[in-house]
Amino acid sequence: MGKHDNPLHISVFPPHSAAQGAYLEFSFLLNASLDIFELRTGDHNRVDQDLGMLQAVDERLSIWGWQTGTGTKFAVIVDMWGKQGRPSTGLGIKGDDVKPVFKALQTAYIRLLQNPFYTPDDHTPMAAVNSRGSAGEITSKKFITEVKRIGDNWKPGLEKD
Repeated sequence: MGKHDNPLHISVFPPHSAAQGAYLEFSFLLNASLDIFELRTGDHNRVDQDLGMLQAVDERLSIWGWQTGTGTKFAVIVDMWGKQGRPSTGLGIKGDDVKPVFKALQTAYIRLLQNPFYTPDDHTPMAAVNSRGSAGEITSKKFITEVKRIGDNWKPGLEKD
C-alpha cells in the first residue's frame, strides 16, 4: 500500500486464488488493516519496521504488517490452514516466520524503485484522478513475477517437525 493508503499491488495465493470474489474480500481486509497500521506507527520512537500481527481476522486468517521509512506499507494475510486449505496440526506462526517475506517484498520494491521508467508519483490517488498515472497499482511484470515467486516459495513454520 502506498503512503496515501492506496493499494499498489495485491496478490492472492492458493487456496484462495481460485475462489470467486477472493480478490475483493482480501482488498476489504487490507483496507480494514489501515487503521491498525496508523495506530502502530503513531509511536514515533519505534525503530523496527516490523509491526507484527496487526489483526487476527478469525481463527484461520491473520494480517501482518511492515512499514518502510518512506511510508510504504506491506501487509500479508496468512491463512493458518496453509496452501492446502484444510486445518493444520501445526504449531502456529510467529513474527520471525513472516520477517523474511517482508524483507523479500521490500527488496523487490526497492528494485522496482531503481527502475528509471517507474515513477512512484504516478501511482498515487491524485495522479489517477488527474489522468497522469495508472489506477495506482503497480504494473511492472518483473515486480509482479517476483511477488508471485516470494508467495509461492514461502512456507511459514506451520507444520510440526
